Amino acid sequence: MNTEPSLTVASAPSEGSPAPAPGQPKSTAMRLQWAIALVAGVALVISVLLWQKLGNIQEQLARQSADAGSQAVEARATARQAQELAMETAAKLAVAEARLSEVSLQRSQLEELMQSLSRSRDENLVVDIESALRLAQQQAQLTGSVEPLLAALKSAELRVARAAQPRLTPVQRAITRDISRIKATALADTPALLVKLDELVLLADELPVANALPTSRPNDTLKRKPEEAVADWWVRLGLLVRDEVRSLVRVSRIADPDAALLSPEQSFFLRENLKLKLLNARLGLLSRQIDSVRSDLAAASVAVGRYFDASSRKTQTASAQLQQVRGQLKALELPRVEDTLAALSTAAAGR
Repeated sequence: MNTEPSLTVASAPSEGSPAPAPGQPKSTAMRLQWAIALVAGVALVISVLLWQKLGNIQEQLARQSADAGSQAVEARATARQAQELAMETAAKLAVAEARLSEVSLQRSQLEELMQSLSRSRDENLVVDIESALRLAQQQAQLTGSVEPLLAALKSAELRVARAAQPRLTPVQRAITRDISRIKATALADTPALLVKLDELVLLADELPVANALPTSRPNDTLKRKPEEAVADWWVRLGLLVRDEVRSLVRVSRIADPDAALLSPEQSFFLRENLKLKLLNARLGLLSRQIDSVRSDLAAASVAVGRYFDASSRKTQTASAQLQQVRGQLKALELPRVEDTLAALSTAAAGR
């Protein structure tokens, strides 16, 4: 029942007069107007929003430009300050460089002064050491002992070590070598050589010359002794006669004709000359004149071998002692400090 009236009402307008048809364009126009108004409102709202946003952007840009301007002003001020600081720093740097160059010049001058002072001190040290060594060498030559030379070398080594200069290192090495060499050198006994020379001087009076007559035996008395038998007395008498007959003729061989022509007076002067040569050798040994000692001993050896009897035991003893003394003279030569003196000369020359 409810459906039917609704059908009736619905159909009634469709079946009635056509009055509602003219009102449709009005509703469409209204809708269009409302849509246009809505679009216009939306556009207006959007425009207002865009305008506000643009205003905000303009304000932000204005603030940023103002900030950029203030920053630019600050940057210009900072750049100006930096430029002024750079100029001031450059001026200070120039002053510092000038002072540094002055300090470097003063330092170089000071180093040269110190080097000259050190060099002069080293030169004085070298000269003192050299003079001390030469004096010690003379003392060693006079005394025949190496103790003054060793003392001078040890003192020089201590002074060089205290100086602690690299240019004096070769001098220190040379001093060490000379000390070792002197300590290893064996020297002869000078007093023993003097005793041998004294013995040779005493023996010179007893040396037989080459042309000396044989010593005659003491003649026994021809009288018969009480306890002697007659037969023994005849035998002794025959022996004495035989010896006398043999002594009448003497045959000897003399190699040097000068020795054969010596007279008794010349034999005396020959022995005195031999003594003088031996005494001169003794004095030369005491005065450390080794060359003079060698020449005197050589002359004495020649005289003993030429003018004295070589078959005599005393002559042989004298010749043997002369050879021993001449052989031991080699050990009397005192070692010299040539290495140290050469090193000192090199150091003094500055090489």
